[in-house]
Amino acid sequence: MKKTSLRGATVVITGASSGIGRATALSFARQGATLVLAARRTKVLTEVAIECERAGAARAKAVPTDVTDAAAVQHLVEVAQHFGAGHIDIWVNNAGSGAVGRFEEVPLEAHEQVIRLNLLGYLYGAHAVLPYFRQQRWGTIINVISLGAWLPEPYTASYSASKYGLRGLMDTLRAELSNEPHIHVCDVHPSYIDTPGFQHGANYMGRVIKPAPPVFPTQKVADAILAVAQHPRPTTMVGWPAYAMRWSYALAPGLVGRLSRRLFDTYFKQAEPAPVSENSLFEPRAAPYGNNISGGWRRSPKTSTGPWLSAAVAAGVTLGLLAWQRKG
Repeated sequence: MKKTSLRGATVVITGASSGIGRATALSFARQGATLVLAARRTKVLTEVAIECERAGAARAKAVPTDVTDAAAVQHLVEVAQHFGAGHIDIWVNNAGSGAVGRFEEVPLEAHEQVIRLNLLGYLYGAHAVLPYFRQQRWGTIINVISLGAWLPEPYTASYSASKYGLRGLMDTLRAELSNEPHIHVCDVHPSYIDTPGFQHGANYMGRVIKPAPPVFPTQKVADAILAVAQHPRPTTMVGWPAYAMRWSYALAPGLVGRLSRRLFDTYFKQAEPAPVSENSLFEPRAAPYGNNISGGWRRSPKTSTGPWLSAAVAAGVTLGLLAWQRKG
């Protein structure tokens, strides 16, 4: 990025109404950035913009946007350029969701919507903003992706497909832009985070879906995004499970796949019942903690007895590799 300071930089953030997006908006606001905030919920988004201006943003504008609509994303870029006095410095692709359930039991339209949100939404954002970056010769795209881009998680087929796809898309863009030293494509991969996303995504399992501990605060991801904006780098992992699980799967993919399926099955057998619901996958709906930065998971004592996937799989792979080495 051309600027060394974020003060006055024009920053666009999708999915800014709650969770990581809202925390990120407030973090940039405290740096004095000019913010253009996008999400589907007009009222909540307007509240976030007001909150950001109170926190120190130079200015903040709410632009209701459905990222699955390419024309709407193009309009967002045009508004941002005008609002930012002719320049856009940072684009944060963050909006997304998921659908949890056995692959064949999740309706095709739900799989398609997850891919539209998580993959095409990011593609539309990059496709719309890159011409402006090329024209001004600088700019940074920051993609909030996932630990799920590095290993498969059972019962999240379309989510995993979208995240794996994002890695390929952004790796390719980095290659294409390798002759543009001031245009950066940066990926951030969080571990399990305390966001409302677990309540917003579609639930076709009929069981309570919660993040596997350790659950990290949303601000940890926002801080990572802020750091990447100031010092761009291609890949940033957030939380130690992201590192552990990434390398465990790289070393022993078959073992990790089997362990993760068994652990998910064990968790869903003992998890409390929950309604089968689309939740906010297709349309925004009110949900517990739905407007907040936090999903409330770190406050719940039950979280510690929930799905302990990260630690268990990492430990299992380590033990398995040690046993294999001894055998050899």
